[in-house]
Amino acid sequence: MSITPPPASVDATLELLTSRGYLAERALATVVFLSLRMRRPLFLEGEAGVGKTEIAKVLSAALGRRLIRLQCYEGLDVASAVYEWNSAAQMIAIRLAEAAGDTDRAQLSSDIFSEQYLIKRPLLQALEPDLAGAPVLLIDELDRADEAFEAYLLEVLSDYQVTIPEFGTIRAPQPPIVIVTSNRTREIHDALKRRCLYHWVDYPSASRELAIVKSRVPGISAKLSQQVVNFVQALRAQDFYKSPGVAETLDWATALTELDARALTAEIVGDTLGALLKYQDDIVRMQGDTLQKVLKEATSET
Repeated sequence: MSITPPPASVDATLELLTSRGYLAERALATVVFLSLRMRRPLFLEGEAGVGKTEIAKVLSAALGRRLIRLQCYEGLDVASAVYEWNSAAQMIAIRLAEAAGDTDRAQLSSDIFSEQYLIKRPLLQALEPDLAGAPVLLIDELDRADEAFEAYLLEVLSDYQVTIPEFGTIRAPQPPIVIVTSNRTREIHDALKRRCLYHWVDYPSASRELAIVKSRVPGISAKLSQQVVNFVQALRAQDFYKSPGVAETLDWATALTELDARALTAEIVGDTLGALLKYQDDIVRMQGDTLQKVLKEATSET
């Protein structure tokens, strides 16, 4: 099986991302290229919905690599992220050995702590060899995990290995392509950041966001797409609890096309704000004069 090689230049990386519908700025394409070339984890930080997770999905699809996703959350532990032993199957094996009269404890211990009884979770799966090439390991929203788990990742990201006391050390024959994301709800420790290349993924410029909308929402009119982008860009200048990301822009644009909208009006904006804003306080703040002001700004330029 032939393995798809990583792009050979920054321009090739831009083309690869664009071919999969991800319109990246050159700085992001540069750090993605360097991460692939240097085989270093890529740490992407930024607001929710700006396209951090999508980078891993695009690389997986474009390079033909398996995508292994570890979704982080508070309380995430080794058993859920790395491995655990199949204790039920181990107990059955012990009972069967006892019934058969096998009394060699050392041999029994060796048998039940073998790969046959090892349940491999995402981090361990990412260290396994793959005929298609090293997989893409997405460690998503690391800031949601506890600091203890973050510390555990240091061994994985430093040496691409996992040590299992009863089994030994498992080392990746080829480092996986690692994408770590954070929404910055808390700071990630410097020790982990030092092992990665870093990039802050910001909201796109109006022109780039317009290109994204036209690319990802087929059939949207030129006038409506421009108004949608103008409106969202104006919203981000407001003091909201959560400004809409690109994901929300695309959701809203799609919702408007499903309603056969041709242009933004106060009525249709008010009816569809739930596709754009996800907190009631923000939606309430967008009523009345504020909505009229933002709407006027968005539609006066088209």
